Amino acid sequence: MPIRIGADVGGTFTDLVLEQNDGSFVSTKVLTTHAGPEQGILAGVQMLAEEAGVSLSQVEQFIHGTTLATNALIERRGARTALVTTDGFRDVIETRTESRFEQYDLNIVLPTPLIERKDRYVISERLNARGEVLVPFDEVGAQAVVDRIVAAEYEAVAVGFIHSYVNPVHERRFREMLLAAQPDLSVSISSEVSPQMREFERFNTVAANAYVQPLMASYLFRLEEELKRLGATCPLYLIHSGGGLISVETAAAFPVRLVESGPAGGAIFAADLAAKHGKERVLSYDMGGTTAKIAIIEKYTPETAKTFEVARTTRFKKGSGMPISIPVIEMIEIGAGGGSIASVDSLGQIRIGPHSAGSEPGPAAYDRGGLDPTVTDANLQLGRLDPSTFGAKDITLSPESAATAIVAGVGDALEMDAETAAIGIAEVVDENMTNAARVHAVENGKDLAGFTMIAFGGGAPLHATRLMDKLGLDELLVPPGAGVGSAIGFLRAPFAYEAVRSFYTNTDAFDHEGANRMLTELEAEASQFVREGTDAKLTVERQVSMRYKGQGWEIPVRLGGGTFDAFAADSLSTVFTKAYEEFFGRAITDLTIEAVSWSVRVASVQTKPDALATVEAASPATPLTTRPIYDPIVGGRVDAAIVERDGLPVGASIQGPAIIIESQTSTVLGSHHHAVVQHDGTLRITIEGASA
Repeated sequence: MPIRIGADVGGTFTDLVLEQNDGSFVSTKVLTTHAGPEQGILAGVQMLAEEAGVSLSQVEQFIHGTTLATNALIERRGARTALVTTDGFRDVIETRTESRFEQYDLNIVLPTPLIERKDRYVISERLNARGEVLVPFDEVGAQAVVDRIVAAEYEAVAVGFIHSYVNPVHERRFREMLLAAQPDLSVSISSEVSPQMREFERFNTVAANAYVQPLMASYLFRLEEELKRLGATCPLYLIHSGGGLISVETAAAFPVRLVESGPAGGAIFAADLAAKHGKERVLSYDMGGTTAKIAIIEKYTPETAKTFEVARTTRFKKGSGMPISIPVIEMIEIGAGGGSIASVDSLGQIRIGPHSAGSEPGPAAYDRGGLDPTVTDANLQLGRLDPSTFGAKDITLSPESAATAIVAGVGDALEMDAETAAIGIAEVVDENMTNAARVHAVENGKDLAGFTMIAFGGGAPLHATRLMDKLGLDELLVPPGAGVGSAIGFLRAPFAYEAVRSFYTNTDAFDHEGANRMLTELEAEASQFVREGTDAKLTVERQVSMRYKGQGWEIPVRLGGGTFDAFAADSLSTVFTKAYEEFFGRAITDLTIEAVSWSVRVASVQTKPDALATVEAASPATPLTTRPIYDPIVGGRVDAAIVERDGLPVGASIQGPAIIIESQTSTVLGSHHHAVVQHDGTLRITIEGASA
């Protein structure tokens, strides 16, 4: 096997994994260096190469995922950006849509638009929904706008004209004018970034792309150059939000596609494990230092969407964030990580997040200047973490600092000691994550009964059994390398790209020639991006978003191969009706069906792993020692067996209460949990006796 490296830059830790020739892994965690994220990567890469005894020149692939684009959008620290749009549509990104995320709140505060009104410009031009020119492009007025943009010294420009997704001619012409005046300007046009109907989402997406483009392009090319300086001559690839690999050049041109890159790697990791263990219904649970991510995986494939929100201002509320219309692995993400800060609100309730201590200064227990209590501090106080086995290099946990922060930040306000306050923090964060999982399941029309949870990330194994109890699940899998699961997922990702475009037709007058032409163009576009990284055999998946006439939103309908003919309307109606019944329980008769947006995903062929047989308990594992931990089922401290995961044989059995320790995380078993080591080293955890 080729030697490959996966690097996942998170809000607190940067996780790195080196896959060796024999398929084994060497991994490490280093604190994320926010001022220069590439510095943490470079330091970790050198550690890995030294530990594995390989030269960086031997590495054949470097795969990277990062939260840099996400954080830039959330923290509003991107480039100084202008938005240019059609006259009359200057305020679309501010007026948004009719939807209100708090319908009855008279004082609702909508999220602030990414680009202020003073930085938004208009041009006289207009196309209709068929792409025909209604108002010609005003060359003189456009040149005046170009002169103003150049004079104002913007770093980036987003261009979004009405109906440009059908006909991009005016957007392309204005880009030509901008680059003729200022060749080094970053320019994003909506007909390339997100060629889909609905101007609010499209304008917001192209604005986000332009906003982060200078930052991301500079970072990616700098990282590529620094890796070469260290001797790594291999290509650098990025994992995008849809779960595929793309080249640095594509990522630099469309950085908005990287917004959910790290979490996408985690979902791929969970899907691969689900296939190995033959689990067709899986709840993926990824908890790191800053956030927790929950995704649904069925038939070994993560759920996907064409639009998602970033930077929600109100927890769980759709519409309170920044809509991004790109293909993405669908998940719910909340501020519930190891570094999430605990506080007490005006009602005397413990609140967790969304703010995080991050890596600078980090949780109070890190003794690096942090004073706020965090989830990590609570876990240390409750005995779930131990300073001697904490997996991050150069960090020794301080129980004293953790206890002091817990009392100062939570205990004093509620008249609690450190232990009681830590219990409260742990229960609140567990309940937050449980609610997130329930909300995500309901929004996707799923009942979690019978699902298997897969937990990974540095924090998830510490909390997974409690979530398992609260959700009423019967089975939990904690894979080897769980602490760096997303980085391992990067190495399991295919080269893939999904091209999306809006094209309207309906079953009363189905334009089969137009549909065929659209699908052919989308396949060619997606294939072009995939061929930048591989010459492997490719798979093609096609999809169309459809609805009944009069409805405002669509549902996805999978398409088979082949081309449409004059009788396609009938067969497409049948496929849509079946999909609609699966979504909503029954179909609607005698209504025209509309096809709105089309997508084609091209990916390199992946070899599916052989399913492993379930291993039953053979012999009990021998603990290293015991220590008291808080067990919520018992409601107090219990003596827990401390078991080292490395070296456990297949069939080894661990009965809770116990903590299974490894280099980058720890798995906590309550009194009624039972773990058995599977063929691949995965811990299969089930419940014996009472439930929560």
